Amino acid sequence: MTTILEAKNLKVIRGGSLLVDVPDLAIIEGETLSLIGPNGAGKTTLLQALSYLSKPSAGEVLFRGRVVGPDYGALEFRRNLTMVFQEPLLFDTTVFNNVVSGLKMRGRGGKESRQIARAQLERFGIAHLGERSAKTLSGGEAQRTSLARAFALSPEVLFLDEPFAALDPPTRESIVADLEKVLAETKTTTIMATHDRNEALRLSDRIAVMEGGRIAQIDRPSIVMNRPVDEFVAHFVGTETILEGAVRETNETALFVSVDGSVIEVVGRGRVGEKVTVCIRPENVTLAIPDGTAKTSARNTFRGRIGRIIPLGLVHRVEIACGFPLVAFVTTHALEDLSLKEGDEVAASVKATAIHVIRKGGG
Repeated sequence: MTTILEAKNLKVIRGGSLLVDVPDLAIIEGETLSLIGPNGAGKTTLLQALSYLSKPSAGEVLFRGRVVGPDYGALEFRRNLTMVFQEPLLFDTTVFNNVVSGLKMRGRGGKESRQIARAQLERFGIAHLGERSAKTLSGGEAQRTSLARAFALSPEVLFLDEPFAALDPPTRESIVADLEKVLAETKTTTIMATHDRNEALRLSDRIAVMEGGRIAQIDRPSIVMNRPVDEFVAHFVGTETILEGAVRETNETALFVSVDGSVIEVVGRGRVGEKVTVCIRPENVTLAIPDGTAKTSARNTFRGRIGRIIPLGLVHRVEIACGFPLVAFVTTHALEDLSLKEGDEVAASVKATAIHVIRKGGG
């Protein structure tokens, strides 16, 4: 694996406030890395520093091993990059002229640039809009134009700053699907800032969760989602049940954690008496009617009562009191099949292998 872009001891300070503090970050050539986190986490500021749209206050940015600085200037560095923003920055001309504009600015005019522009218009499904004025485009059409212009330049690194945040869900889904296909085809190294973890999961090879200008965790999506390093990451990536407990018993493969008088079995290691945080994702909880007929291989089954059922589109969020608060996601079909309603008693099951434990000493 080749490192294409790297940050070392990178800091951004504005008005006396430390907005970004990243000791070390290496972006692998051909990967898509998503920066996720709440508003104010530093995602956009880090993008701007990595792309040298805003000069870092301290530290270094390296492109293919070369430090961006006096011997390798920011302008020369940025010729290898393109940026797509949340609000499309289009010229007051036709869609075609917008897509070809970047090539002309970099001295690539003539027949070749027109062929490249037409190919990108086709790629993003806007060839029929080529002669349309950019001022008449919908939000989705404008963003497709921005993406077509960016890919026309064949950038070595593509930066995406919340590119779909202002779009309605159907338009967002359509463009994300097309971008997913283009990234698979081109293998363009991409760094995307987003607050939408579903977009990050779909598009990314790695995810970096940011908090307060720092990277709290960076890893493959499956690791970040299922093995968060702390409670902040667990909450942000969608872990609905986060419980404080203590290890009551251990054996060679499992921990038995005491939580509010209940005991939860978890695959892992630890010490008796150790304080831990138990993390259970809602999609890993299975519900059944507690009549003794349902069979499960789960090592943890808790009887409880449904407090609330909240529709969330394709699934329902079911809140259960079973000695501790537990949340499950249940499909509409399953909810109807079980005839579940608020106040009903249920048996909630979760496999020991599907539970993650955060040890207070780390790990």
